[in-house]
Amino acid sequence: MTQQIPPKVREKLANLPDKPGCYLMRNADDEIIYVGKAIVLKNRVRSYFNKSAQRHPKTAALVAEIADITWWVTQTELEALILENDLIKRHKPHYNIRLKDDRQYPYIKVNWQDDFPKIEVVRKMTKDGARYFGPYTSSTACYQTLEALRRIFPYLDCDRTITGHDVRPCLYYHIKMCGGPCIGRQNKSDYRATIKQLMDFLNGSTDRVLHQLEQQMTRAADNLQFELAARYRDRLQAAQKIAGQQQILNASMEDADYVAVALDVRTNDAAIQVFKVRNGRLIGRENFMLEGADIPEVDVNPQGALIGSFIQQFYEESAFLPRLILVQAIPDGWAVLEEWLADKRGAAVELRLPQRGAKAKLMEMAQANADEYLRVQKAEWAADTNKQTQSLTELQAALQLAKPPMRIECYDIST
Repeated sequence: MTQQIPPKVREKLANLPDKPGCYLMRNADDEIIYVGKAIVLKNRVRSYFNKSAQRHPKTAALVAEIADITWWVTQTELEALILENDLIKRHKPHYNIRLKDDRQYPYIKVNWQDDFPKIEVVRKMTKDGARYFGPYTSSTACYQTLEALRRIFPYLDCDRTITGHDVRPCLYYHIKMCGGPCIGRQNKSDYRATIKQLMDFLNGSTDRVLHQLEQQMTRAADNLQFELAARYRDRLQAAQKIAGQQQILNASMEDADYVAVALDVRTNDAAIQVFKVRNGRLIGRENFMLEGADIPEVDVNPQGALIGSFIQQFYEESAFLPRLILVQAIPDGWAVLEEWLADKRGAAVELRLPQRGAKAKLMEMAQANADEYLRVQKAEWAADTNKQTQSLTELQAALQLAKPPMRIECYDIST
């Protein structure tokens, strides 16, 4: 170990236990700057202070700030992983890998516990009996998805108490985006069947929903309910249009998420791409940027470290967890990660590295998309930086300043 270790830290290093747990590194202001987990606390924490590890810029910067180390002992590595997740979410340490935007991502919430389930966009999941879909990285995409689906599966989003005895419906009924249960034009059973189709569509059971809509159209026509049949026809055509935008892969392909990473080692910027495959269709993808992607040298598997950290954060908040997660690189400690995922899903979850065939080709596509997303994001950042520099230069000239301003304060003195 190096010799430039504060006495307090040296004492802590000497007393680290041979047990699994979490460690918290603090700076001189007692701020938690890094949280990690370990199978053996003593070995893992001491590794940061080796000369070889400190050749890495991020590790050297981290170690230079450490004024104290505390730890939690756990019974198992799984308990350590769960605790690490909680501590990182709570404290947001500067040196940990994090999703770049720490806002709450939106979910589509179906209040299935109610007789007439209403649909809304929320920022947090709660255990209230509702069904959740997401998270979505774009709230715009979330609302656009609902707007498109509402034309196929009319639903409620108002704050009315549904009794069936209201005098008049809202505008959505007149434009055929609500079935009018508030005035008794749609009963509970029919409304819930429509919402069940919407949920199946969101889950990727596209073919089943298309078949159901076709059956409903045919049945209405056979019963000489031609206006109703025309309505189902229009819904079927709209659903087929959306389904046509989903890439058909292979009907035998398992439901799975594909997780790929793009890492620029020069700038330590990283992007994650998630492909969602359901019932043989690529139904969607999500993009994420990561902060703290400068992996310390003690992590010799940088892609695996990024993917492992992302999996912990993403599936902690995900409304759906597939049985299979295919990854570009296997994270260290993958077995305990599988155990944690299985505990959240309530059934087995497998992390797998695709080697050949259709799955490997789809992973290559995910990697290419991650690379492209990172490239585009960096180009946008560069453009924003140039605009900011130009604006500050113009302000400097207009205000006759010696150098570009770092801060401008404005005060409103109107009464």
